Amino acid sequence: MPSPPDSTSVFSDNLTDRLARVASITRNMVILLDEAGIIEWVNPSFEEHTGYRLKEVIGQSPRDILYGPETDPETVTRIRRQLHLGQTFEEDILNYTRAGKPYWVQTYCAPITENGDVVTGFVVIQNNISDRKHGERNLRIAASVFDRSHEAILITDRNNQILDANPAFSTITGYSRDEVLGLTPAILSSGRHSPEYYRSMWHSIEKTDHWRGEIWNRRKSGEEYIELLAISRVHLEEPGQFYHVAAFSDITALKNHAKELDRAANYDELTGLPNRQLLEERVNTARSHADRHQRALSVCYLDLDNFKNLNDRFGHALGNQALKTLAKRLSRALRSGDTVARIGGDEFILLLQNDNHEEVYQRVLATINEPLMMGEDTLTLTASLGITHYPEDNADTEGLIRHANQAMYSAKEKGRNQFHFFDPGLDEDRRKRRDQLAEISRALENDEFMLFFQPQIQISDCQLVGFEALIRWNHPARGILAPGQFLPAVENSHLEVPLGQWVLKEAIHQMNAWKEAGETLAVSINVSAQQLMDRRFADYLESYLSSHPDLNPALITLEVLESTALEDTKRASNVLARCRALGIQVALDDFGTGFSSLTYLRTLPVDTIKIDQSFILNMLEDVNDRAIVESVIFLAQRFQRPALAEGVETMAHAKALRDMGCHFAQGYGIARPMPATQVLAWASQWQKKRLAGANTDLLEPLIAGSKGI
Repeated sequence: MPSPPDSTSVFSDNLTDRLARVASITRNMVILLDEAGIIEWVNPSFEEHTGYRLKEVIGQSPRDILYGPETDPETVTRIRRQLHLGQTFEEDILNYTRAGKPYWVQTYCAPITENGDVVTGFVVIQNNISDRKHGERNLRIAASVFDRSHEAILITDRNNQILDANPAFSTITGYSRDEVLGLTPAILSSGRHSPEYYRSMWHSIEKTDHWRGEIWNRRKSGEEYIELLAISRVHLEEPGQFYHVAAFSDITALKNHAKELDRAANYDELTGLPNRQLLEERVNTARSHADRHQRALSVCYLDLDNFKNLNDRFGHALGNQALKTLAKRLSRALRSGDTVARIGGDEFILLLQNDNHEEVYQRVLATINEPLMMGEDTLTLTASLGITHYPEDNADTEGLIRHANQAMYSAKEKGRNQFHFFDPGLDEDRRKRRDQLAEISRALENDEFMLFFQPQIQISDCQLVGFEALIRWNHPARGILAPGQFLPAVENSHLEVPLGQWVLKEAIHQMNAWKEAGETLAVSINVSAQQLMDRRFADYLESYLSSHPDLNPALITLEVLESTALEDTKRASNVLARCRALGIQVALDDFGTGFSSLTYLRTLPVDTIKIDQSFILNMLEDVNDRAIVESVIFLAQRFQRPALAEGVETMAHAKALRDMGCHFAQGYGIARPMPATQVLAWASQWQKKRLAGANTDLLEPLIAGSKGI
């Protein structure tokens, strides 16, 4: 009969089974090692954490599978020593999963003994403490940041009492940490900000848990400083529990540097006035404000008269002192909201809000006129002031300044020590003229001009005596343009001489072409006063004639416009005399329309006098015009000069002129101006008709039939 089981053995088996079950279900990692530290068994939690299966680790040393590159060697050495001694120990160590991911464990290891002192193995229990370790690391980092930050950090409770302050706080404010604990940040208040400012700050914190801005505070020494402050409200898990973390930096030096940079960029170094850059910003702002409120403003350009002489006499040091004094005077003379800026040298610009009263400009000039001490001398300066009004002058900022500058130069031309208003309408005309001159210049380069020719006859026998060369513009878009559509823009411009030279060159070239075709025709060429007075005119003409030696210079007549005043009649007379010495004829054109007709007739060497068509057209109806025509013909006869009448349109005109003793005529009644290609055919037909009526009065049939020729 079998003996009953030993109760102690049964209890031991049950306990072992239960311990195995505990080891299997615990969240802790359990490792059983033999006496040499080799793995005999691991629980499922170990497998889950490490990624290693039981069959993979049996027979392995923990250091071969769990340790990695960041595992602390000293900790490993201690563990090996304690295992060798068979001691119980507890260590924190960094292990690695099978995938190579690091994790921290708290390791507790105890030896398994038999008979009380023989170590037969070890049981190792590990707990994953990665979260705790990371938290400790973050706390260390935060503590390091708190201690080493260059920004002051202040921590307060919900009642805004100071709980902690870092070393930077003491560096910036001068207060030690112990001095401020339990107090509120109000100890730093500078008193600059109103209660409303702080209420707005706390309202933002309560609403958004955050506020950021610039604030003036006071150090322990009493010195004020400006700080960039950020306040955050930090909520904890306990209901209603929160703290405030304030971080700030002293930006006083930065602000001062910014002011210095702003001053260097926007203000004149000598006078302290706004410079051009700041002025333009203010003009932009003022224009926008004027547009919104339908108001006006004035931009004034002020330039001191003859200031260079003052600098030369007294030196730049005293000159600079004078500029500083004048800058202060001008600043005092203006109202709040107005601006005076120095843009260089002795030039200032004034921006006046909603001002269009001459008294203001007189006051500005009077300010400059106040006596000025220059060393031991007392001087009185003057200035010229140019003014433009916005929005009457609806230019941009740069345009307003430029227009005021133009007006200032007009004030100087008027005699200095006065002001002049810019005229937008006149400027528009000038702009159009500049555009037209640019187009004419391109046309000259592109050879778009051409000459038309109008016949001139001898009234007594209708003999053809020559043609007048008249310029036309073959415009690529507008077609053939008459002289009145572009010559007014050329008058007194830089193009007057080049265009006149082109006419002269083209006319002579055409005369040469007709000569080669078997016809010798005389041509009259208009010459402006500016072209005639050009120092190169006579030389140019002589050079061009020498390049056409077969051309008879006597066939060329230069028509000088009498209506264009010749400022230097002596020089004009010399130039014309030189032209006549070359064999060229001279005609005084538009006689009677200028102010010096008799003077020109007496002093200028002319061969022919041309009566302006404005008198011819109405002489049959207007007794005054008829009287003028009769007087001019009489003068021509007394000075023994032939007269040529322009604007002859009817037989009645021709007969009246013949009866008055006029020698030559041209006009629509004879023929309209025609291209050079039609001249020879017209001249041939005119000659045939003239010969066919040799025994009759030729004037009536030729004049009457000319429009059909």
